[in-house]
Amino acid sequence: MFRKESKPPVNRTLGLFFLLTFALSWLFWAMAAWLGRPEPAISTLILHYLGGSMPPVVAIFLLYTRHSANERKSYWKRAIDFKGITGKWYAVIFLTPPLLASLAILVDLVAGGTGAEAEAASWFITQPLSLIPFAVYMLLFGPLPEELAWRGYALDKLQNRWNALTSSILLGAIWTVWHLPLFFIPGSYQHGLGLGTQGFWLFMIDKIPQSILITWVFNNNRRSTWSAVLFHFMINFLGELVELSNQSELFYIILWILAAIFVTILWGPDRLVRNTPRTKL
Repeated sequence: MFRKESKPPVNRTLGLFFLLTFALSWLFWAMAAWLGRPEPAISTLILHYLGGSMPPVVAIFLLYTRHSANERKSYWKRAIDFKGITGKWYAVIFLTPPLLASLAILVDLVAGGTGAEAEAASWFITQPLSLIPFAVYMLLFGPLPEELAWRGYALDKLQNRWNALTSSILLGAIWTVWHLPLFFIPGSYQHGLGLGTQGFWLFMIDKIPQSILITWVFNNNRRSTWSAVLFHFMINFLGELVELSNQSELFYIILWILAAIFVTILWGPDRLVRNTPRTKL
């Protein structure tokens, strides 16, 4: 009689990572909300950024207090290894968000909607040099610090216990909830959406399909943290350049969900990688 193979227990360090990350991020964001000074007030911006920087701070702290030298080496190698991303995947990373947004706008226009506004994109066309510092700001204020933690640290540990699809859904849900205090910080993007609005619910829904797509990119590029950073950056950067109408935004989220379903079916939910056996990360 064969004994059913048991799954490895959830890493306690991972639980500590999420606990400390939420506690510290929410502490800084609660202070920003309590001050009530709308962004771009310097004090609010500093507290906002400090809260957003806590995931990698906690990840690196745990890396050096709870992990082996080999694990630290792997973490930093994946964080700085651009060679982990192959040429065709750069196309996937940089073209997927614009393609989905373009399709959403097209569907909206066909349905009689207004599509989108591109005032920011138009301004950058006339001031192209300003695009560089803006892109750097967008990279540093979200994608880089977040992905050093979410995908660079947490995702592997989740995938050691669950398959890629389940891990992505869990991480996407955690990622979503982590953002909640931002809705109470005056002047933030989330505060502008408002609680309980259509924009609020679309924001809450989109993180899970995006998380699945980021895992797909991450796993297919030798778990390169930079692949996740760049994909996350493209999502945020496009959102700043093009303002979708409410209806276009709805179509956009639906397309993200369909893309996640397509990738899961075609690449398989176990690793989201074709013809690759699942091994412990």
